[in-house]
Amino acid sequence: MAPSLNKLPWYYQIGLFLLLAAAGVYVFYIYYAAPAEADLHSRRTELVSLQADINTGLANARRLPQFRARVQVLQAQLNDLKTILPEQKDVADLLRRMQALAVESNLTIRGFKPEPTVTKALHVEWPISLQLDGSYNNLAVFFDRISRFPRIIDVSDIDIRAKPKQEPGSTITASCKATTFVLIDKPATAAKPAAGKRQAPAGRKTP
Repeated sequence: MAPSLNKLPWYYQIGLFLLLAAAGVYVFYIYYAAPAEADLHSRRTELVSLQADINTGLANARRLPQFRARVQVLQAQLNDLKTILPEQKDVADLLRRMQALAVESNLTIRGFKPEPTVTKALHVEWPISLQLDGSYNNLAVFFDRISRFPRIIDVSDIDIRAKPKQEPGSTITASCKATTFVLIDKPATAAKPAAGKRQAPAGRKTP
């Protein structure tokens, strides 16, 4: 091969040499340089992504005390809400508290009757009928203390009557409805029409 190449003109030898050199460079690029470059690019992209994650983590770490403080505030608000709107009704506990307020107001509870509850979207209304015995001033004190009670109690249907036979500290009888509210976990879903029954179109009477 060498003698035959030597017989070629010098410019053919240079061209052949350049062709072989180009082929070697191409092979080197395809099998070595290109994969290495692609791997390097992939690693750089991964490095940028990891650096972004690290920066995000560091930023979140710096804000962690703020998050914890916010969680504590929200938890305190939730606890206050549960105090105002308890998740479960407790007749005995409410009766004890109402009796305590009545005793503090120098009133006597003659009747305490829970009535049927009324379910709303986010809470349940729980009315209680009360029969009270005392004086006007003591009744006013009782209502004032109920208005400042931690748990929401709405007083309505107040009926006050003077006693035919009045005694010191017991001149009236009063009845009212004290409605408290119970927080429910899930909103009540609207009732669906029974299967097999169709609603009549508007303006049309069903037989």
